Amino acid sequence: MHKDEHKKSFQSGEVIMRQGDAGKCAYIIKTGRVEILIETRNGDTQYVGSRGPGAMIGEMAILDDAPRTATVRATEDCELLEITKEDFALRLENADPILHMMTKVILARYRDMLQRSEITGEPPKLNAAEDLELTYAEGSSAVETIKITNDFESALKRHEISLYYQPVIMLDSGKIAGFEALMRWEHPEKGFISPAVFIPIIEDSGLIVKASAWALKESLMALSRIENRAGYDHELFMSVNFSGRDFAADDFVDSVYETISLSDVSASQVHLEITERLLMGQPDNAKETLSMCQKAGMSISIDDFGTGYSSLSYLHYFPIDTLKIDRSFVKDMLANNGSAALVKAIIGLGKSLNMDIIAEGVESQEEAVALRDLGCDKAQGYYFAKPMPEKEIVDFIIKNRKIEF
Repeated sequence: MHKDEHKKSFQSGEVIMRQGDAGKCAYIIKTGRVEILIETRNGDTQYVGSRGPGAMIGEMAILDDAPRTATVRATEDCELLEITKEDFALRLENADPILHMMTKVILARYRDMLQRSEITGEPPKLNAAEDLELTYAEGSSAVETIKITNDFESALKRHEISLYYQPVIMLDSGKIAGFEALMRWEHPEKGFISPAVFIPIIEDSGLIVKASAWALKESLMALSRIENRAGYDHELFMSVNFSGRDFAADDFVDSVYETISLSDVSASQVHLEITERLLMGQPDNAKETLSMCQKAGMSISIDDFGTGYSSLSYLHYFPIDTLKIDRSFVKDMLANNGSAALVKAIIGLGKSLNMDIIAEGVESQEEAVALRDLGCDKAQGYYFAKPMPEKEIVDFIIKNRKIEF
């Protein structure tokens, strides 16, 4: 047997794994063929089948701590690709919780039926598997994920989801430039559910597409009402967050166009806010979609700039109008020279590319002044105003035509 990193070679007749041994890895057969054998309780050897190139063997043992359920022997010279237990465990841990739970449940059922039916000849019984399923359900977040997904869809229909609006302030004049629309969920039983909890879940489930379309429509209608009540005339913008799921939808651009046409706002007042991760995940599709939106007059903002990939080539490749500096850098900029240097560099980079710069998470006058002195264009954060519902926003901007700091 020869091992070269994650490749292993076995000669014909050689045992690759033995029933009852601990399973530390699985294999994908690259070349050759193997046979699978099970030793029954009375000592007989039972032939189960054979596997060839492209098949996976030994996968059950790396899913849990149980021993190998069968012996696998090479019937031809084989070259195998190794998947270590540690590598698989890391991938599974980072997987969607429902996928995580489903993998464990399928394993539990298969092990139970294999042991009862193939080894003892007894008809399959799922009692043991059901016990394992309960254990996995109790130890995972899959059940809660499903509950939140179902509750969110119902909450949209019952109008339990609302939008709050956080003002974005021009640092040179102190005037309000626009708002960022932020989703809020007040569950009738659980109370406030953080967007950090439900947004990733509805992204994974695909519900984010429906939620984003709703948020765009609601926020643009609200912007029209806010401007009318506060005495503005197509002067303020509304920034709405979108995900990779939204951009993957075939009708995304048409849907955005239609929503704008139904509201009394212009395309130039609409800012599409996206993350670096979205751009890196599907660059060609994102570029085409963003270019169409930009040509229609909308602005494109990159949220949390500096926390993701931050490839300079992507800033040239994509039609980007605004960089938003992540709150983590703003929070540390007065006490951490590294954060201050990074904020300064982002502002300089954006200016050199004729982009607008917005700082997030401003919580003190000192931070606001420092950002203004560095040439940052706009800012948002609790120092200026917290996110508020529509009625409170109207009162706020009527009383704060200009914020002194």
